[in-house]
Amino acid sequence: MPLYHYESLNRRGVRVKGTIDASTLQVAKETLQGQGLMPISLAEVGADGGAGFSLARLFERPVELKTVILFTKQLAVLLKSGVPLLQGIELLTEQFEGRFKRILIATKDGLKSGESLAKELARYPRIFPNVYVQLVKAGEASGKLDTILLRLTEYMLRTEETRGKIKKAMSYPLIMLGVACAVIVGLLTKMVPSMKGIFQQGGKELPGTTQFLVDASDFLLGNYIMLSGLLLLILLLGCYWRSTPQGKYQIDNLFLSFPVTAYFSRTKAVVQFTKTLGMLLESGVNLPEALDIVCNIVDNKVLTQKLKLAQDKIIKEGKIARYLKETGIFPSIASYMISTGEQSGQLSQMLLTVGNDYDVELNELTESLTAKIAPIMTVLLVGLVGFIMISVLLPIMSMGDLAGI
Repeated sequence: MPLYHYESLNRRGVRVKGTIDASTLQVAKETLQGQGLMPISLAEVGADGGAGFSLARLFERPVELKTVILFTKQLAVLLKSGVPLLQGIELLTEQFEGRFKRILIATKDGLKSGESLAKELARYPRIFPNVYVQLVKAGEASGKLDTILLRLTEYMLRTEETRGKIKKAMSYPLIMLGVACAVIVGLLTKMVPSMKGIFQQGGKELPGTTQFLVDASDFLLGNYIMLSGLLLLILLLGCYWRSTPQGKYQIDNLFLSFPVTAYFSRTKAVVQFTKTLGMLLESGVNLPEALDIVCNIVDNKVLTQKLKLAQDKIIKEGKIARYLKETGIFPSIASYMISTGEQSGQLSQMLLTVGNDYDVELNELTESLTAKIAPIMTVLLVGLVGFIMISVLLPIMSMGDLAGI
């Protein structure tokens, strides 16, 4: 049933706002009147918008992955308990708020019209990606939707956990770099200018490092508006360039140019590819369609291009392990295990095994990098601050020597 946004007066004359689920506008009006409310305005709200501009909806929080995970898990439990799909969606509609609630209401209406759940969810690709939709489709076709939803829940939880660890490992150096920049700017704009007068009173030529700090401080204070604008412009242009296909490709190619980041990127691609392909094949999705999905979920665009070249050869000749090895992404052991799975007829199980093994390795690599980066960044920060402090203290000590202290 459609969702209606209303503004009404209660028996005390107080304005009341909210939403109501009703089959028609007239039914919504009668329901409100039955609750003792006098409607002032009543308009249907769509899944992705409403009747007219809404300031509240403009600042509405986007649907988070944890919301999708919760929905998937709860729907799987309801279906496993014998609750029909339509009734399960109706029950879950009351558990959520905002945009996701409107999406569930629209999905429920689509199911009542005879549409499949997969087709309804496919209308929201930013919330339910292609791999999610295809697994739901396979679950509906096989009659094992509850099992596949539980498997999908576990898959999303592990993916989110891995993504969180990688994000933590990548963000820590940036945070430390930001702290270092803030400390250096603070010292150059506050401490060095305050000490500048003392330096000049000595009448002695300043050491090279101290003179460099004084010049840097003068330049920073004299051009801070221009430097701030230039920095902001660089950041905006960098973000825009990174969002373009060419920019994303160049950045991903840069990651593959260094041994550590290249190994990290390849291992992550192996995990994404094998775990997703194994789950799709195990759920009954055919190989060409499954390959098309997994080649598009790998984060690194350079590696995605290599996998798509292998995809065409695999579809034509059916030799998965051979052409995956030719990409240069998959280690020899992974290729051998996939080949064993092909020959034994247990390809999906072997893909999942490879994915889980390299997922553990990826997590260990992430934790190891985080542990190594922390002391390195700390040493660099201490070194920079120490350099500035020594450069400031050198002329002061020199003045003390001249005064006979």
